[in-house]
Amino acid sequence: MSAGELVLVVAAVLCSIGFAALIVVLLRVLDTLRDVRREVDQLRMETTPLIRELLETTDEARATVDEARADLERFDRVLGSAEAIGDAVGGRVARTTFSSPMIKAAGLARGTSRTISRLRGAPRQTSIGPVDVSAIDGAERLDVGSADSSRWRKRA
Repeated sequence: MSAGELVLVVAAVLCSIGFAALIVVLLRVLDTLRDVRREVDQLRMETTPLIRELLETTDEARATVDEARADLERFDRVLGSAEAIGDAVGGRVARTTFSSPMIKAAGLARGTSRTISRLRGAPRQTSIGPVDVSAIDGAERLDVGSADSSRWRKRA
């Protein structure tokens, strides 16, 4: 055997050992891939029902959120209407609510003062003085205690 043939035989043996090692490595990789595939299949079998349940829950949650949003919009419209009504009626209600008790309180105070003055024997006051009501339709009020029998006269 010549040196060239010996190199060729050694190279062939080394290639065979390299291929054998490569086959062993590839078989181990193949086993690992089979194990990974089994784990993935098992994981898929376990998670598929969970994902379906999650999707159903998500659909229910989405429906609930949509319903809540619609209720909130409806409530917002009702609240806006109530505010508008409250603004429109508020002044009138306040005036009606407070004016009647205030008029009654003023009348009670006036009546009480008259009663006290009568009990003390003070002369009865027949007039409270002239009152200017010129803003009312051009009329002016005369003094209640005056000799003029007419209480109202038209301004000239």
